[in-house]
Amino acid sequence: MQGRRRENVDFVVNSRVKAARQALNLSQAEFCKAILMSAGHYAEIELGHRRVNERTVRLICSAYGVSPRYLTDGEGPMFTEDAGGKLEEVCRIFRELPADFQDHLLRHVRELKTLARSGRE
Repeated sequence: MQGRRRENVDFVVNSRVKAARQALNLSQAEFCKAILMSAGHYAEIELGHRRVNERTVRLICSAYGVSPRYLTDGEGPMFTEDAGGKLEEVCRIFRELPADFQDHLLRHVRELKTLARSGRE
């Protein structure tokens, strides 16, 4: 009975991961790229064939502003209050840009990330 219960819990967490991806209007390929996961591995998660581990939860929460409490327990809002709306807006705007503008924006975001890290050290 214990093994069966664990399967159900994993599937529910997996379905919350999928729901978060869909709420962000991202393809599986787009979603898994930011969390450094292969598309095949991620597809297995959505299909319920692979377990969502703690590291994956942390990566999703960090990359997309998803609430860890929502992912693991199904409690509270899907997104953290300050990150959810901003992230959705950025994703919406990014998808509307032509490819060369998307590349330009990504370069700037990477530079900002580097600057933010160096400012913390």
